[in-house]
Amino acid sequence: MDIGQKLEALGESARYDLCNSCGLRATRKQDDLGKWIYPAALPDGGRVRLLKVLQTNACEKNCYYCATRAGRDVPRTSFGAEELARGFDQMHRAGLVDGLFLSSAVCGSAERSMDRMIACVELLRLRYSFNGYIHLKLLPGVSEAHVERAVQLAHRVSVNLEAPSAERLARIAPHKDFYDELTRPMRIAHRLIAGSAQARRPDGARHGAPGQGLAPAGQTTQFVVGAAGESDHEILSTTDRLYRELDLARAYFSAFQPVDGTPLDGLPAAPAWREHRLYQADWLLRFYGFTFGELVFDPAGNLPRQADPKRLYAQAHPEHFPVEINRASRGELLRVPGLGLKSVARILRWRREGMLTDLSDLAKTGADARRAAPFILLAGLRPPHQLPLWEGLPD
Repeated sequence: MDIGQKLEALGESARYDLCNSCGLRATRKQDDLGKWIYPAALPDGGRVRLLKVLQTNACEKNCYYCATRAGRDVPRTSFGAEELARGFDQMHRAGLVDGLFLSSAVCGSAERSMDRMIACVELLRLRYSFNGYIHLKLLPGVSEAHVERAVQLAHRVSVNLEAPSAERLARIAPHKDFYDELTRPMRIAHRLIAGSAQARRPDGARHGAPGQGLAPAGQTTQFVVGAAGESDHEILSTTDRLYRELDLARAYFSAFQPVDGTPLDGLPAAPAWREHRLYQADWLLRFYGFTFGELVFDPAGNLPRQADPKRLYAQAHPEHFPVEINRASRGELLRVPGLGLKSVARILRWRREGMLTDLSDLAKTGADARRAAPFILLAGLRPPHQLPLWEGLPD
C-alpha cells in the first residue's frame, strides 16, 4: 500500500476511538475537513485539526466489540515510524493538519507496539521539530518507562478502560486485565504528571510544550456504553472516582455500535440519547460543582430519558427552589435548569447594574428562560411557566 492507502485504512480503523479532543458523535464518521482529519477543541479553548490514525491495525487482541479484533477478516497494514512521521510532516507543512492523535492495535506485544508509536513521535519532535499538539494512546499493559516517555512527548495521553469495572470488562474483553493492564498505566501517568506540575523542570526542556510540564493537557479515558450490561450509575461512579483520584482531564462515552463479524454483532446498538445523557451528567460533575451523589438515576441505575440530569435534580430537591435570580450565589444559579456557565457569568455581572425583572431580561443573558422559569424568582415574583412533558433527544 502507498501512504494514501494506508492513511485510508488506518484512519478508518481509528475512528472508533473517541479519546481525542473532539468528543463529538461526528468523530465516528468522516469529517468535512478530509478523510480522517478532525476539528478538535483543545483544553484551553482553542481549535486544532487532528490527523487521527493507528500505527497498525494488525491486532493480537480479540475484544468482542472491536472492528480490528484478531481473526476478523479485514485488510491489515502498518506504518513504520519514519514513514508515518514523514507523512505527517508533509501534511503539516502543507497546512492540512495541526496535530496528531496516534493510537495502535497491539501487534507482537504491547511493549513492541508502544515502542513503534514512541519512535514515531520522537521523530516528529526531534527530527521534524514539530511542537504542536499530540495525543498519544497508552496501550494495555505497557511499562512505566513507556508511560514516562509518552508523557514527556505528548500533550495528552489516554488509556481506554472501555468498561467501568473488571467484571464488566470481562464480558467484552476477557483477555484484558482491568487493574494491571489498564488502570496501572493511568496511575503511573497521574503520578508523573502531578509530580511535574509541582516541580517544573528549570530549563523547560521537554519535547512537546516547553515549560508546561509533562502531558500538560492531562489524561483521558473512554467507555463503550451498552455493550457489557453496565448501568449509567456504574459508568459515572467510576468516572467520578477517576476525576477525584487520578485528576482525569475528561471521560468520553461511546454508544456501542455492533460491528459485523464480531461476537457482539447481534447485540442492539446503544441509543444515542443514552450517550447524550452521560455527557450531560459528566458536564455537571466537571463544571457545575455537582457531586456524584446529586445525580438522579432510575431504579435500574440509568439516567432517565425524559429529562436532563439538571432538571431531574431540581425536581428532586424542591427545598432548594425557586432561586431568586437577583440574589443567588453562583453555585445556586448553576443548579437552575436552563442556566449555563456563560449565562450565569452574565447574570452576576449584569445584576450589579440593576435587577433582572422578567424572562426577557434573563433570555438576554443567553439562558434558556423557558426552562429556567419553573425554578426561579425574578425580583421576588414567579414568572409564568409551563413544565415541558418531554425533551427532544436523538434516538
